[in-house]
Amino acid sequence: MTITNDQSPITKLQRLFQRELLPLLGDLRLAILLLLAIAVFSISGTVIEQGQSLAFYQSNYPEDPALFGFLSWKVLLFLGLDHVYRTWWFLALLILFGSSLTTCTFTRQFPALKAARRWKFYDQPRQFEKLALSAELDTGSLPNLASALQQRGYKVFQEGNQIYARKGIIGRIGPIIVHASMLIILAGAIWGSITGFLAQEMIESGSTFQVKNILDAGPLAAPQVPKDWSVKVNRFWIDYTAEGSIDQFYSDLSVVDNAGKELDREKIYVNKPLRYRGVTFYQTDWGIAGVRFRLNNSPVLKLPMAPLQTGGKGRLWGTWIPTKPDLSEGVSLLAKDLQGTLLIYDTTGKLLTTVRAGMFAEVNGVKLYIDEIVGSTGLQIKADPGIPIVYLGFGLLMVAVMMSYVSHSQIWGLQEGGSLYVGGRTNRAQVAFEREIIEILEQLKAPGIKEEELAIASTLANET
Repeated sequence: MTITNDQSPITKLQRLFQRELLPLLGDLRLAILLLLAIAVFSISGTVIEQGQSLAFYQSNYPEDPALFGFLSWKVLLFLGLDHVYRTWWFLALLILFGSSLTTCTFTRQFPALKAARRWKFYDQPRQFEKLALSAELDTGSLPNLASALQQRGYKVFQEGNQIYARKGIIGRIGPIIVHASMLIILAGAIWGSITGFLAQEMIESGSTFQVKNILDAGPLAAPQVPKDWSVKVNRFWIDYTAEGSIDQFYSDLSVVDNAGKELDREKIYVNKPLRYRGVTFYQTDWGIAGVRFRLNNSPVLKLPMAPLQTGGKGRLWGTWIPTKPDLSEGVSLLAKDLQGTLLIYDTTGKLLTTVRAGMFAEVNGVKLYIDEIVGSTGLQIKADPGIPIVYLGFGLLMVAVMMSYVSHSQIWGLQEGGSLYVGGRTNRAQVAFEREIIEILEQLKAPGIKEEELAIASTLANET
C-alpha cells in the first residue's frame, strides 16, 4: 500500500503561516522590540534636521571628524536619516508593528473577550475551592443573592439552583480598543507620510506666490500641492522691544484664486498659522528683500538686498547703489533689521554716514532718499492628511485606556444540601472586590458563615 502526500503548496503555506508566522507575529517580545525600534528612529528624526539641503548636511555632518565616529553626511543620506518618516524601512517597521497588533488582537484579545462573555455555571461545591474568594453559608437563598448582586450592578444569569453573575465586561473590551486605536494611529502616520509634503518659501512683502520650493514629499503628495489658488503676502512687519530685540514678527496673508479673488485671510505669527484646505502656513523666518530709494528727483527705484556672511556674528544684508549713470561711482548700503537704520560705505569700505527710512543722506554729490526697507517673510508650508486620523486614534486610545482599568468581576452561587456556596474572582482591584464579597455575604447570612471566615485562596494570579 502506497501512501501519497497530497498536500498542495498552498496548503503547506497555510500551515506554515498558522504554525510559524502567526505565533511569531503575535509574540509580545516582537511587539516590544518593534516599538522600541520605532521610538529610536523617531527620536533620530527629531534630533537630526529633516528635509535640509545637501550643503546643510555637508556643513553640519562632515566626514572628518564624523559625529560619533561614523555619522557623516554620506552615511546620513544613504540611510535616509534626512527624511526618516518617509523611508521605506520606517514604513516597513510601522506595517510590521501593525501586523503584530492585529495578530495579537485576533489570537488573544478576541478569544479572551469571548471567554469572558460565556455563561459558566458551577454545579459542584468542590469547584468553589479553586476560586480566589469563596464561602459556604448555612442560610441564605439564591433569590436574595441575585438581588444583592443586581443592586451592585452585576448582570445575573440563573439556571435552577445555580447563579453566574458578572460586571465590568467593558474592561475586557478596553484592550481590544487600545489595539484598534494604535492601528488607527499607525494608519494615520503611514497615510500622512505618503501623501503629505513639506515646503519652505521666502517671500517678499507685497508678493503673491504658489508653493514651489518643496523640500520633502511622499509619493502620493501631488494632489495636496495647491494648484488652483495662491497666497499673497499683504504685509510683513516686526515688532521690536524697547531694547531693540525682536519681540514678534507677523505676516498678513490672503488666499486668492487664479482670478485674484480673496478666499481667506489671516494674520499669522509664531504658533499662529494659516490653515486652508489641509495646507498649513507657519511663520518661521524673516529677511530683508530689498530697499526702495530715490536719487535727487528720480522716480522710486528698487534694488534687492542679499544676506552677507558674518561668521556667526549676527544677520546682515547689503546692496550697492550707483550714484552715477555710468556706474563709475556708488555706495554700499547695509542693514541688520527692519527698524530703518542703514549704514552707508564708500568704495574703500569707509563708513560715510547712517540714514533711516523716510530720510536722506548726501553722498557723492547726490541726495540719497531711503523710502522703505522691504522685508520678506519665511514660511514653512506643510500638508499632512494623516493628522485627523492620528488625532482620532489618540482620542480613542485615551477612552480605551480608561475602559481597560474597569475591573471584570465574576461571582458564582450554588444552593445544595441546605447550604449556599458563593465565590468569585476579579482581574484587578482585589481589595475592593474582597470588601464587596464580604458585604454581600453580610446581607445573606443570618446565624453566620460556616467556619465563620472567608476562605481566601492564595492562587489568585493563576486563576486570573
